[in-house]
Amino acid sequence: MPRIHEYFLFTLHQHHFKVNLFNLTLKLKGFPIERAIRDLAKIQSKTSVEYNTYLTSRKQDIVAHHLKYNTFYKKITKNIDTSNWNNLPVLKKGDLQIPLEDRLSNGFTRKNCHIHKTSGSSGTPLIFAKDKYTHAMSWANFIDRYGWYGIDASTSKQARFYGIPLSGIGYYKERFKDILGNRFRFSVFDLSDTQLEWNLKKFKSTPFEYINGYTSAIVQLAKFLEKKEIILKTICPTLKVCIVTAEMLFEDDKLLLEKYLGVPIANEFGSAELSLIAFNNSKNEWLVNTEDLFVEILDENDNPLPYGNEGRIVVTSLYNLAHPFIRYDLGDIGTLNKNSTPQKPILKHVVGRTSDIAILPSGKKAAGLTFYYITKTVIEDDVNVKEFIIEQQTLDTFKIIYTSKTPITEFKIKAICKAIEAYLEPGLTIHFERKNKIKRTKGGKLKQFISFVK
Repeated sequence: MPRIHEYFLFTLHQHHFKVNLFNLTLKLKGFPIERAIRDLAKIQSKTSVEYNTYLTSRKQDIVAHHLKYNTFYKKITKNIDTSNWNNLPVLKKGDLQIPLEDRLSNGFTRKNCHIHKTSGSSGTPLIFAKDKYTHAMSWANFIDRYGWYGIDASTSKQARFYGIPLSGIGYYKERFKDILGNRFRFSVFDLSDTQLEWNLKKFKSTPFEYINGYTSAIVQLAKFLEKKEIILKTICPTLKVCIVTAEMLFEDDKLLLEKYLGVPIANEFGSAELSLIAFNNSKNEWLVNTEDLFVEILDENDNPLPYGNEGRIVVTSLYNLAHPFIRYDLGDIGTLNKNSTPQKPILKHVVGRTSDIAILPSGKKAAGLTFYYITKTVIEDDVNVKEFIIEQQTLDTFKIIYTSKTPITEFKIKAICKAIEAYLEPGLTIHFERKNKIKRTKGGKLKQFISFVK
């Protein structure tokens, strides 16, 4: 006899809901989603002059609130001229890793907030809070952006490529959320040909409207489609868009996805703490969320950089009254396009996390993804290699771990080493290790570059 949880999930799957269960659930939990959607539209309708006034006001208001009601924020801004935005401290995850109760504003508790935590893929997880209106605004943003591609974020059928706890309460909680959100979750832990073949059968029999999930897993699906010479939209004609998130999207991978999925590719950039930060529109502009966030690019000394300059991505939540996310350093490095404006900043690219920087024997620093990208360009035409990651083991020693049907040829190995020497510096030792399977994080992400050098 199946356990009661399994029977409950099975029964829900069989029932056809006519109502928007997800929005209904938000409202029942006290998240004012309808108000947030209305407010979002009002912000978007502002002229550039009105928007600048709005942004200045929101920045002042959120700082004033936390200076008055948040003991933690009062403490870290002591003896600082808080009237000057650039004087405000830049918060890092480590600054916030104290008990949540010590960071909440007066009047807010675990019971009247949305409590969540980061995945911990870049280190220790961070537990944080959002007031209910802020959480509703986050969802209003997702609903708005998905609508650009004809998707109803709450009711359109989603093919989901995310991780999931493999057992326990966490497993059933995620499955239940999948039902409420009208989505089917595919495994990102098993990307074997057998599993991918089963995935195709599911696409044939299910009217999915969009794909959403980790870039690396969806790229593996596209490579499988390429091998089978199948365009996914031909077997799933209801498909409208693919939204990739949580991992880097390289241009050649985007072209592969567009060709073999047969739909536009939207690149979603966000974080658990701030939710949606940037999203591709149909013109391929990576538009920054300016409705409930303020995004800055800062140098190593916390000074704002002009548009077009690469630096640390620092974000402020303009509405979160429960918990201060004011000038919060995501740990990511990126650039805003030179054509950006305060009302319409365009994210040019994100090159990875500050923790993913490779320090070379000469003292030179390079984004760890440089190694990944160089290697990728050499082996991309080799359908033999499925996935690979780069590890920096010592200052001058790197390991390329890969999965493939047959070992990489000596010719390819020499080409990779030569390319790394040309792009970075000579004298580096590169080891290659072939495995049957590459270990992903507990959440199912593929961490493409890892440095063990302190």
